[in-house]
Amino acid sequence: MSYGECKVYFDGSHYIAIPHTTRPSRRRFRPPEEEIEVTEQEEPQTTEQEETINAEESAPSIDDDVSSLPATNETQLKPTVEQKPKTRTMTRKELFEELYQKHLNKPRRMKIEAITKEMLPYFKTEELSRNYVIENIERKMRNLIARRIRLTRKANLQEFNYFVTLTYDGKLHSEQSFKKKLKTCLRHFVERRGWKYIGVWERSPEKLRLHFHGVFYIPDGTMPGMLLDINDYNFNTHNRQITHQNTYFNERFGRSDFEKIDDVGKMGDALAYIMKYIEKSGERIVYSKGLPQYFISDIMDEDIICHLGDEQEKLLLADDFGCWDEGCFVGIVCKAVIAQLRKCN
Repeated sequence: MSYGECKVYFDGSHYIAIPHTTRPSRRRFRPPEEEIEVTEQEEPQTTEQEETINAEESAPSIDDDVSSLPATNETQLKPTVEQKPKTRTMTRKELFEELYQKHLNKPRRMKIEAITKEMLPYFKTEELSRNYVIENIERKMRNLIARRIRLTRKANLQEFNYFVTLTYDGKLHSEQSFKKKLKTCLRHFVERRGWKYIGVWERSPEKLRLHFHGVFYIPDGTMPGMLLDINDYNFNTHNRQITHQNTYFNERFGRSDFEKIDDVGKMGDALAYIMKYIEKSGERIVYSKGLPQYFISDIMDEDIICHLGDEQEKLLLADDFGCWDEGCFVGIVCKAVIAQLRKCN
């Protein structure tokens, strides 16, 4: 028995196929969430008139012999007007997302306690609030696992040759213009020169300056500017080091660092570095166009080693399995053969 139209991905060691199913699926109906009024507590602020009067009272007297004069109508305090607290209309899920980012770096137990306490006014009991918070934290963890799997599958079907760090100079850009101009620049290189990249935005721990870290595939002859070897100092390791900086990106953005990826170990370290920041800061991964998770192929019985998964729905394939496209043999699996097959996500 052969399996047609299988989705095949590479997990870093073996090729694994997911057989095509004809099970009908439809989008699950989700009722609209109830909106709540969230109150924002503001700190009391003193008015300019109160600050002026306080300053005058604390200033030294001009004539110590002259008794204090009675207050005039101009210097008398006006009755303070109580400001109503501001309210926002939002759903409980939107409020949870804000609080989750606020307490992102806390341990799980402390995170649950803090978010539960702040969401308690919008639930009838503390138990309902805690159950809602735990359910949504588990949802965030499932989403994080799915993002890591998607990142790994996309990366394993590509060949990347540089690990790149880009930092902006405050004299050239603001944070907003840096992100906008860099996205536009990279999009042009993808469309015009065949670049591919996977990256993430990150802030330095001390100065909180924005960086962009990513793994890049830069075809030969498409690198703009010149790569210069700069003798630099690493403040993390406190050692001198040689960095490879690009004149094109330095002139337009501030600073660049291009590290050559020439073995599997460096590629694994680069992906682990990117995954660390999506877990630590919750940042979204930035993908260029043309990075699929799967390629489509028919699978023959003789190429199947065993079945995998809880329901035995996946197929572990031989390292030299044959690739077929709609009944036509394309070749033994390799980069050139995979490039000829259809892709999907």
